[in-house]
Amino acid sequence: MTEGGKDVDLTLVILCYKGGERVREFVQQAKQCLDSRNLTYRLVLVGNYNADEKESDATPGIVRDIASREERIIAVTLEKKGMFGWDVKTGLKEAEGRTIAFIDGDGQNPIQDVVRVYDALMEDASDMALTYRVKRHDGLERILISRIYNTLLRVLFPRVTIYDANAKPKIFTRNALSLLTLEADDWFIDAEMVIQACYKNFRVAQVPSVFLKQKGRSSFVNVRAIVAFLFALIMYRVGFRI
Repeated sequence: MTEGGKDVDLTLVILCYKGGERVREFVQQAKQCLDSRNLTYRLVLVGNYNADEKESDATPGIVRDIASREERIIAVTLEKKGMFGWDVKTGLKEAEGRTIAFIDGDGQNPIQDVVRVYDALMEDASDMALTYRVKRHDGLERILISRIYNTLLRVLFPRVTIYDANAKPKIFTRNALSLLTLEADDWFIDAEMVIQACYKNFRVAQVPSVFLKQKGRSSFVNVRAIVAFLFALIMYRVGFRI
């Protein structure tokens, strides 16, 4: 994370992996949402790419084009050395301001939830705020997997009181985020954040939300990813220290 930007209310990190032209619409929606609240903000667009898809993946170029038009938008377009968690960390490194949030740029998380978690963070003087999905439109299989995963998370880490570890957007105060030691380069980074937040006694606000249907591409979460989730959760518990 950068050290400047003390006058910035919020930096929103948008994860744009393979988003293509859909990124433009999502960024426009984000700007409209934040402008309507008169927040001072920065957007960090993470359009990292796989080495073997450098020529075929248009997302990095689109992200750079969007950022070239506004000073308050930063593009991160690196050759990937990890998966989802690595993308998150490369975005957070560029974040500044009093609060820092991140969200997937695929539209499944309503952009209005950014303001809702920001308000919850401020109103409750919390260290962290996030959504939890009370209604989902991503299929029965994903719903069942999520419930099993969150149940196992709370069994292995009894002090975790967060309902939905993988839900986004997540938002932190700058100080709270600086207290987290994030090592995961994959999907486990969400659980890593949640576990550390609860065991470091963060004050956490949780906001109900609706998870929308995926448009334009299939989900990156599959059975292999779920097995990796569960294995990482067990291994994290074995070596967990706080």
